[in-house]
Amino acid sequence: MRNPEGAITAIAHPDATPEMAIWYCDIIIMTVKTDNRAVVDAEENETWDSLKIYPVPFVRYMGKGTQDLQKFRDEFEAENKGIVIPTQVRWLANPSTIRQRRQNGEIAASLVVFVVKGTRLAERLIKKGIKAAGVWYHVMAFTNTGTGSRCELCCRWGHLENKCSNKPKCGYCSGNDRTSDHKWNVVGCMVKQGSLCGHTLEKCPNCKGNYITFSSRCAKKSEAARVARQRRKMGTA
Repeated sequence: MRNPEGAITAIAHPDATPEMAIWYCDIIIMTVKTDNRAVVDAEENETWDSLKIYPVPFVRYMGKGTQDLQKFRDEFEAENKGIVIPTQVRWLANPSTIRQRRQNGEIAASLVVFVVKGTRLAERLIKKGIKAAGVWYHVMAFTNTGTGSRCELCCRWGHLENKCSNKPKCGYCSGNDRTSDHKWNVVGCMVKQGSLCGHTLEKCPNCKGNYITFSSRCAKKSEAARVARQRRKMGTA
């Protein structure tokens, strides 16, 4: 259930499915409204995956007259049919720090973080990239620091690149280079370096499965997520 302030969790019969709730959505809402008139909708629970893209230019998305990242969100949804960003798009670094570094002439673009509904959609965007204002952007999985973090260098879970002493591993094909340097050597392939093309023989460097390391099918990723959830619940991460 959802009201204007957020979500409300409801307990159902053990044999009930999310689909059943959606079938009888109108009846359920009418019933619940007798106790909570603020309820406005009911929908199936979803998994939201965090993604990041780079480089997003300041000249278009930061400063007076740009509408900041809301403009990026609008352009993204307009040019990627059927895809909705359910929450606000944000700069990965502190905006004040970014602005200062921009004023100092140190940087002209930075990383942007956003979420999408569903792991399958996230995996598709990682493979194909996204388009906004006619520009294609490379998409990567984003994880916060902690047990559930994935290293950009070796692709293992549980640490970040600044604390990694391992050799590079590609998250697409398990090759001996960074994921951002991935390029499948096929004559005529026009996909840019660091992006996944249809010629790539996918292989996870962590569990050796025939899929990319960001896939929900990876047992190592699932285990890292489980441990991270457990630690957050215990207050140790």
